[in-house]
Amino acid sequence: MDGRLARGARTRVAILRRATDIASVEGLEGLTIGRLATELSLSKSSVFAHFGSKEELQLAAIEHAEEVFSEHVVRPGLAAPAGLPRLLALAEHWLAYSRSRAFPGGCFFAGVLPEFDAREGRVHDAVLAGRTKWIALLTGLVAAAAERGELPEGVDPDQLAFEIDALASAANTQSVLTGSDVAYERAAAGIRARLTPRP
Repeated sequence: MDGRLARGARTRVAILRRATDIASVEGLEGLTIGRLATELSLSKSSVFAHFGSKEELQLAAIEHAEEVFSEHVVRPGLAAPAGLPRLLALAEHWLAYSRSRAFPGGCFFAGVLPEFDAREGRVHDAVLAGRTKWIALLTGLVAAAAERGELPEGVDPDQLAFEIDALASAANTQSVLTGSDVAYERAAAGIRARLTPRP
């Protein structure tokens, strides 16, 4: 039984890896149980047994993508020293994550956000929850750096977090579209400029 459970876990991970790769390029609506079964040489019943419905598959894909994002961005970023170094590290790891094509379509969430931003339902709520956590993390790190006197006096953490996220997201979109890494350099320069205290 332990062997079956281990094989089942490996199969589930393989399905989710392929699902998130597809969704990063084609969106979550591009996911179907039949397509994944064909591409991974599995039976439809095998894929269905893991997820049960397209919506459950989409939700599981979001959860898997969040774990990949945490592995590439959040955990290494938070390992940096507190204050401004941690904020800079988080932004740098975000740009490196997109640049490395952890997902073929760049940032998974940059791809699926426009797909579900105006919809209702569990998938929209899951995307929104992930987005909310990310912005809250950025905002908290900006506030912490400001409290340490490492940012210009009077900085608005919500505004600065918005600008950092906007620069990173724009770099992802531009690079995926053009195949050039120049946008990452521009985003990095813009972020550093916004985080540099004025004399």
